Amino acid sequence: MDLEQTRALLSAVAQGSVDVETALSRLKQEPFEDLGFAKVDLHRSLRQGAAEVIYGAGKTAEQMADIVAALRSHGQETVLITRLAPEPAERIAAVHPLTYHEMGRVGIVGPLPAPTGIGTIVVATGGTSDMPVAEEAALTAEALGNRVKRLYDIGVAGLHRMLSHTDELMGARVIIAVAGMEGALTSVIGGLVSCPVIGVPTSVGYGASFGGVAALLSMLNSCASGVSVVNIDNGFGAGFLASRINHMEGRA
Repeated sequence: MDLEQTRALLSAVAQGSVDVETALSRLKQEPFEDLGFAKVDLHRSLRQGAAEVIYGAGKTAEQMADIVAALRSHGQETVLITRLAPEPAERIAAVHPLTYHEMGRVGIVGPLPAPTGIGTIVVATGGTSDMPVAEEAALTAEALGNRVKRLYDIGVAGLHRMLSHTDELMGARVIIAVAGMEGALTSVIGGLVSCPVIGVPTSVGYGASFGGVAALLSMLNSCASGVSVVNIDNGFGAGFLASRINHMEGRA
């Protein structure tokens, strides 16, 4: 039972159309379903506002299909699977309505929800090679109910490319800056805008980039205020955090 379903149930109790014992019975459902190989968290949406996401790497297609079935049987319409390879994606699609996005290695079961976030999340990359991580971030944000604008290949090697998108950057509510090499894109964007900027270092780069460590350290040492950083190649983490920010109402 997700947050909206719980709210509807409590409203029904308040209106007298559902008795207390019936409501209590429904709320006392198991908070997780034990599949033997996985304990599927059925109350995560109620606690955190977003349902459990399946990390596909290391899981068999059959395991993922069973987890999807458990989530959908408890009312989860959209199920996100990250780090999903093409072959298991094809097998899952045989039993569930899965759309596979090969660039970001993301599978989405069911329809994308209507955007409920307050503003637009901009996902920007330094180069084309950063797009797989950026797509993971963008698709995660869309699956969590956000409007997403993609600005790809606008890195500092050609700064005029980024400056041509100044209005879109300044109009964003959250920006995810995805870059490898020296990771300078995050600092440059962070110095232009007033919204939160989430830096995502990627493992793209030559030898001394150390698999993304150079970009990670550059972003962590950004001189621009309002910049946060997630782990190397962690597009999912950036998309999830951006969604949470985009769903927060202003507080007095």
